[in-house]
Formats: sequence, structure tokens, C-alpha cells
Amino acid sequence: MIQRLSLKALIIISIMSVYFLKAQNTPVKNTENGFGQIDFLSIKMPNNEVNMDYAGIHYNLKLNDWSYAGVGFYGSIGGIRGGFFTLGVNAGIQYPITNNLFVDTGIHFGGGGGAAAPDGGGAFILPHFNLGYDLKKVALTAGWSYVNFFDGGAINSNQLYVAAQIPLSFDFTNFNQKEKEFKIADLENTQWNKTTNRVSLLVHANNLKVESDAPSFANGTTLKGKTIRLAGFELNSYLNKNWFYFIKADGAYHGIKAGYMDIILGAGYHFSMNKNRTNILAKFGAGAGGGGGVDTKGGFLIYPDLSIEQKLFGNVYASVNKGYLMSPDAHFKASTFGFGLKYYVDKEGINSEERTYTTAKFKGLETIIKQDWYMDAARDGGFEQDMHQISLQINFFFNKHIYGAGQTSFANFGDAGAYAEGIVGLGIQSNSFLNNKLSTYLQLLGGAAGGGGISTGQGLIVKPSTGLTYHITDKLNIRAGVGYVKARGGNLSSWYGNFGISYNVSFLSSK
Repeated sequence: MIQRLSLKALIIISIMSVYFLKAQNTPVKNTENGFGQIDFLSIKMPNNEVNMDYAGIHYNLKLNDWSYAGVGFYGSIGGIRGGFFTLGVNAGIQYPITNNLFVDTGIHFGGGGGAAAPDGGGAFILPHFNLGYDLKKVALTAGWSYVNFFDGGAINSNQLYVAAQIPLSFDFTNFNQKEKEFKIADLENTQWNKTTNRVSLLVHANNLKVESDAPSFANGTTLKGKTIRLAGFELNSYLNKNWFYFIKADGAYHGIKAGYMDIILGAGYHFSMNKNRTNILAKFGAGAGGGGGVDTKGGFLIYPDLSIEQKLFGNVYASVNKGYLMSPDAHFKASTFGFGLKYYVDKEGINSEERTYTTAKFKGLETIIKQDWYMDAARDGGFEQDMHQISLQINFFFNKHIYGAGQTSFANFGDAGAYAEGIVGLGIQSNSFLNNKLSTYLQLLGGAAGGGGISTGQGLIVKPSTGLTYHITDKLNIRAGVGYVKARGGNLSSWYGNFGISYNVSFLSSK
């Protein structure tokens, strides 16, 4: 009898030990709280120019119960400055007054501008002081803001500032857990046993065939019949099996003088067939676009589109899209045709009604904010001058060392306020050394760039670079590098250096 009891106890202890060891080996699930924000202000312009209506999209992390920080884009959607874009960093404080009412005050610093706009070097500040009301699923705020393009610019204005904030949090674990793989059964008794969130990333080439008679700002001739070639990306996030919202950004690299770009935010419906091997996506979006001599008036554009996708392997699909990009009054109108590669990720969980998973892997994601310094950047006027820009880069790790990168940058010092870049590429990161405090990287990026009088021809550039990363914590790093930028068809050919910070996490991807 005693032997039988001892045997049962041993079996129970062994089973408990197995589950305990599995729990110990599973990366800890952490949650990062944050919020997305859409905001609007109408900026008073100098020289009796009509106001520039300015719309922004941001993402902020909650640093604690009362402060936040993040990044954001702005673009012109009204006035006469279509193609005026900026990128910047946000920091602020939210202090509760009652259960629902709160104060929101902060500052946005960035760079950017538009062709012929009085933006100077592009550097600007945008502080605000708002009162907000929390409706739980959305918070609405309104108040005062101030804009000053202080590096030689003439844009300096006080105005009303309104915003809507939506809670957007995500689950993650330490960056050093990337590429660890688990069977789904091993995660069923862990905190990762939750419903997945589906996202997709499309890298594509897009073509705009102009159908309107609007003249080009560059030389006054019509662009009708011309094809503007763009490169960019689109990020989709799914609300359920079918409905999703998306953000896309494209920049011109051929067909017109460099400088055109657009940023579109919208929603769509996803229909799958052929055992989820073929997808049809109907989308509608709105946003800002212009530059490169393209006359979009104030810059507000609408974007109806239809895409067809076919599975190639794993989570990778080939995509073809057809649609229109146009101002609401059709002053600017272009048909769109593009193709690209899309990668789907079911993240942060292991459960889904539509898909059956066998394994899950933690994937590394790195977000970098940095300042670039181009030495002796060639200008269209035949001279050279240093130029500085603020830059956002996001790296997705395919394995422990190789990553795909997307980067966008906007000039903020050096009298080139309208200059911007949108580039993609590949990089490799070394193992950590010197007590896991340092690592090195090597990357090659290329894509569209132009504006601000920088000599990039029709806009195609390549940018190899290398550098060091100093690891402060598992999430936060300091990053410095050097590189070279070369424009195809333009005179830009410069050495550059950069310095910034990076935020690193790993997220669970089921497959």
C-alpha cells in the first residue's frame, strides 16, 4: 500500500515538475500600454496665405500612469501646400481631474516641409495644452497649440488643437528571446494562451498614371498621361476575421522630379477563398499627398483600391492592386496599379477560430529614432551644404541576425526643409560582446528621396551603413553609425553619420 502511494506521489511530482520546467522556460509575457492618436490643427500662414490644415497620426507608449512618449507624422490636407509632410517625436503628460476628465499637455519636435513653403531648414516645435474626456474606448481632447518652424522658417502660429486617442497596447517579451520556438501544446498552460491578433506588412511598387489636366508646379505643363513610379509599404491590422484598418506610405523614385509622397489611412474588407490561399481585399482610405511638382491643392486625397493576393509559401503572398488616388474634386486624379510581397503574422497568442497552428516563434522587432548628418550634400543650384534630418527606422528580424528594414526621414536643419526619404533594405546584426553591452550592424537600404533642393534626380538613392549599438537595457539602446548616400541621376554623393536610440522587443508569432 505504501509503495503504491509512493509511486503515485512520484508520478504526480514528475508531472508537476514537467509543467513547472515548461513554465520556467517560456518567456515571460509583458504588456506595453499605449495609444494611437489622430489630431488636427489649422495653421495661420505668413504673407496672407490661406491657412494650412494640418492632420497628424501618432503612436505613444505610456511610460507610467501620467506620462507618454512616441512618434508621429503630419501632412497638409487643406490650403495650397499639398505635399507638406513632417516627422517628429512626442512627449507629454496626462493628469486626471475626475474619473473621465483629464489634462493633456506635451510637445512634438520634428522636421519636414514642402516645396516653396517658408519652412527654413524644416525643424519645428509643436507644444499643446488640452482638456480631454475619456470615453474608455476613445478619448477626445481639445485646446491650444503653437507651431514654430524655428530654423529660418516663417511659419509661426497659435491655433486650436483637437485630437482623438484610441488605446492600443501589445504583448511582448525580452528581445534576447527572439527566434525561440515552441510547440503550441507547450504554451497552452502559459499566459500566451490567448486569441491571436493578425497583422500584415506589404512592400510594394506602385504606379500612378495621371488622368487629370492639373499642371505641374515644376514647369507648368500638364502631367496627364505620365506615369509616376512609387515604392513603399502598407501595414494592415485586423479587427476580426474580415475587417481591418491600414496605413500606407509611398514615395516617387521615377517619372517626375523627386519629392512626391503620400500617406494614407483607411479600412478594408478581406475575403478569402481557395482554402485561404487566395485573398481579395477591398479598401478605402484618405490622407495627404503631393510634392515633386504634383499639384494636389491642399493635399487631401482619397484612395479606393481592390487587391488580389495569392499564397506563395508559408505566410508570404504575392499581391496585385488596382484603384485610384485622387483629390475629392478630381483636380488631381490618377489610376493606380501595383504589385508586391505581403507577409502575414498572427501575433501575441496561440488561439484562432480560422487557423490551426502547430508551433509558435518569438520574432524580434527594433524601432529606431535617430538624427542623420549629411556632409556636403549636393544641391540643385550647383553648390554643397551640410544637411540634417530626423529619421525613423523599423527592423523586423527574419532570424537572430538578419533583418528587413524600413526607414523614413525628413530634413530638419540645413535649409532643405522639404527633403524626405522612404527607403527599405536588409541588414545584419552581430552577437553581443563586451559583457553583452555592444553589438555591430551592417545594412544596405535604398528607395525614394527628394525635395528641399537636394540633388537626387528623379529620386532613387542607395545608402550602405555600419555602426555600433550600446545596450542600456534589454529594451533600450544607444545607436551610432556611419555610411554613404548616393543618388542615381542626381549629384548627391555624401558621407553621413547618425546617432539615436532604439527600442527592442520580441513578440509571439504563431504558425
